Amino acid sequence: MSHSVNSYAPLNFGMVGLNFGGYIADTLSHKPTGDLFKLTAVCDMDAAKAVDFGRRRGVKTYVDLDHMLADDDIQVVGLFTGPAGRAELLRRIIRKGKDVMTTKPFELDPVAARSVLEEAQSLGRVIHLNSPPPETPAYLQQIQQWQQEYNLGRPIYCRGEVLVSYREIPDGRWTDDPARCPAAPIFRLGIYVITDLIRLFGRVREVQVLSSQIFTQRPTADNAQLNLLFENKALGSVYATFCVDNGQHYGNSLVLHYERGTIYRNVFPVAYGRAEATSRLLLAATRDRCEVVIKELELPEISGSYQWEAFHSAITKRRSVPIPTDDIVHGIDVIAAMARAEQSRKTEVV
Repeated sequence: MSHSVNSYAPLNFGMVGLNFGGYIADTLSHKPTGDLFKLTAVCDMDAAKAVDFGRRRGVKTYVDLDHMLADDDIQVVGLFTGPAGRAELLRRIIRKGKDVMTTKPFELDPVAARSVLEEAQSLGRVIHLNSPPPETPAYLQQIQQWQQEYNLGRPIYCRGEVLVSYREIPDGRWTDDPARCPAAPIFRLGIYVITDLIRLFGRVREVQVLSSQIFTQRPTADNAQLNLLFENKALGSVYATFCVDNGQHYGNSLVLHYERGTIYRNVFPVAYGRAEATSRLLLAATRDRCEVVIKELELPEISGSYQWEAFHSAITKRRSVPIPTDDIVHGIDVIAAMARAEQSRKTEVV
């Protein structure tokens, strides 16, 4: 059933999946997001977890998705389950006339992902996720502006890194399964960097993977590197690890080399735990082969941000922000090739 919505009232939000979804629920309890969405119900297959969470938050509790979707009070759904089979869950939600916010990685199957995104558009339903987001983030717009303004030329090489320090043990979730969580640090965190690099350097042609287990007790990797060959012949790499604590966790650093200059994002150290707070950009470009131009800029938006205001506006005002279907699906194509490469230890075509 579709709903008429008041653009000034918070939308009733049903949360599906309470592992990571519990963190998102905290976001909904604070301004400004709390002015846009009101947590109304939660759903999780773990009945004890769902009941406990619902009691503490004073919201309705479900253990069956279809039962929650039959609740006409719920206008919007947050889907924060594991990525395997997510397209079919999304299909069930949008066919009930509800819009969806979900998360990365979007899916494991690129065909299923494209199918459900195209169905959402045909039904007039909104599906947003945090990576890639529907609107180009300000830091990417600035990088693209510098590329044009300083005539940096064609892309040559890029590198992205995300560093965190986890010491994980098996818990029976999808993160324990190498088939559902390939090159785990890249699949779980490096996807943000992959998304940014696709938007900046274009489509990827081939990939290679190296991965290892250093501290983790899971059967999946905690240290991984993905090498990229882009269709425009630029090279790239994405390094993600659960093994390093240098105080710069979740910084999603980038180094972008062009013909006539380099752009850096979050490369230089800041205070402990502040690396993920902003996007700190630095440009070093040449002019007339005799001068170096240096520009610095700090922007509040970071990789992986949920664009809650854009989501609310798309629902209440039916403002047309095209779902970046090609970017989403190509990112999944890269992940699928990465999964094959981790197993084969060979170069795989995307």
